[in-house]
Amino acid sequence: MSASVSKYVKFGAVTAIIVLGLSYLAFTGVQESKDYYVTIKELHQQASSGDIYTKHLRVAGSVVPGSIVRRDDGNGHSHVEFTLIEKDPATGTEETVNVSYSGMEPPPDTFKDNAQALAMGGYGRDGVFHAKQIQAKCASKYAPKQDGSTPAATPATQSSSM
Repeated sequence: MSASVSKYVKFGAVTAIIVLGLSYLAFTGVQESKDYYVTIKELHQQASSGDIYTKHLRVAGSVVPGSIVRRDDGNGHSHVEFTLIEKDPATGTEETVNVSYSGMEPPPDTFKDNAQALAMGGYGRDGVFHAKQIQAKCASKYAPKQDGSTPAATPATQSSSM
């Protein structure tokens, strides 16, 4: 082989190794960040098969009133335990799951009893959903009034007559 052909072969080999390395990193990054959305009912059904324990999951429901227990470990970590409930309107049945959240950020201000919440994390063999993040939907106070009336003007929105 000539020197110029050998140079191209070495360059091609190095390029192939770099492309394969980047492809591997991209693939594993996507796999680790992929979340599956499941209902609480599906979570319980899939727990019997065993493959649910290795997946990143998202589960939603309403926070059961009185179930929120907050603890601070003194190191800036927030630890919150609560229960989510999901009601099936077709059958009237209810499914619940206990959630344990531990993280650097405290739960949002809208996270309270009866709030719609979304927990992201994994389901443990102990029957508890271990959340790494939680989100809460805004309270119904932001929804428009049902009777169709417009909200009263506040001092900031009233026009002044000077």
